[in-house]
Amino acid sequence: MTTPPPGLRERKKRATREALREAALRLAVEHGPDRVRVEDIAEAAGVSPRTYNNYFASREQAIVAAVTADRETRIAAAVAARPAGTRLADAVSEAVIEQYTNPGERERQALLLIATGTALRDAFLDAAAGIEAPLTVVVAERLTDAGVQTARVLAASVAAAVRIALEGWLRSSAGAPGVSGADGAAEAAGAGGPAESLGAGGLVVPSGSLPDLLRAAMAPLAPAFDAAEGRGGP
Repeated sequence: MTTPPPGLRERKKRATREALREAALRLAVEHGPDRVRVEDIAEAAGVSPRTYNNYFASREQAIVAAVTADRETRIAAAVAARPAGTRLADAVSEAVIEQYTNPGERERQALLLIATGTALRDAFLDAAAGIEAPLTVVVAERLTDAGVQTARVLAASVAAAVRIALEGWLRSSAGAPGVSGADGAAEAAGAGGPAESLGAGGLVVPSGSLPDLLRAAMAPLAPAFDAAEGRGGP
């Protein structure tokens, strides 16, 4: 499937969305999430508060978008890029883990902030629902005999599994002995290397558990994906 390049209007919308989420994260890092107003974010991005409301419903959504931006489309693209003979359950699991456990510096900053308040955590968890729509399209293309409804059920199940894994990650990270909420929120963002020191604040981000939590949450979905593909087993 070839996707036509976006037109000028769509490119402008993307640029505005990117400017808003970058401004939201920068201001939240500089001043703290609770001290950032929607008006501040809009002014920093060079747009009006009314325009801001066309893109995000809250400051938390904009801040979280800095770490979740386009992740759902990248997951779908990664699944589509797997060779045709690849087991679909494996392709989806690998794509999700890859996109959720390889954060850059900007994403790490956002993850540290997410642990600072319930509203940010909730917005982060809610963003997992965005996986469903683009993944439905890709899964439907792979399951030509199963139908769109089956593809949608499978994609929605993946989104739910990811949310459950993230809930467990945030809860266990924030509650780990000797680990502060902010430190714990970014723990397990890596794929298994040594602990890292982050930023001028000296925050330490140990790697580890998120990939395992994601695999465990999606493992029960594998038989359903296999059945939809007509596979007898792995």
